[in-house]
Amino acid sequence: MNQEIERKFLVRGPFKDKASGSVRIVQGYLCSVPERTVRVRIAAQKAFLTIKGAGNLSGTTHFEWEHPISVEDAEALLTLCEKGTIDKTRYFVPYEGHTFEVDEFHGENNGLVMAELELSDENEPFEKPEWLGKEVTGDNRYYNAYLSRLPYTKW
Repeated sequence: MNQEIERKFLVRGPFKDKASGSVRIVQGYLCSVPERTVRVRIAAQKAFLTIKGAGNLSGTTHFEWEHPISVEDAEALLTLCEKGTIDKTRYFVPYEGHTFEVDEFHGENNGLVMAELELSDENEPFEKPEWLGKEVTGDNRYYNAYLSRLPYTKW
C-alpha cells in the first residue's frame, strides 16, 4: 500500500536563502472530502493526478497514490475541478539530512507559509531549523484541500 508520512509546520522566519531550488505549483481538486481527495497538480512542466485517503489519528500517515499525466490533460482536468485553486511556490530546503518542502502560498492564501517534512516512520527523529514554527500536523485547516474551499485570508 502507498503510504505517505509527513509532518506540517508553520514557518516563522527567513528560509529562502537556504533553499536548493523552487517550483511554482497550481492545483485543483476533483474531490475534496476529508475521507478522500483527488487532486490535479501542475508543477513546472510536469503534471500529476493524486488520490489521498484520510489520515490516521495523529494526521501524519495516509494513503497516497500519484500518477504522472500530461500537462495538457491536467489543464483540461483543472477546468472540471471544484471552486478554489491552490497557487504556491514550493522551496526545497535541506537541513540536517532531511529536505523540508516550504510552501509560500499566493492568491487567496497569501500570507500563509508552511513547511512539510516527509519521513520514513512516524517516530523518525529530525532536527528542527530555527525558522520552523508551530506544528500543525493533523489540523485540517492547513490541508490544501481545505485551503481551496476556505482560503487563509478568509479565516
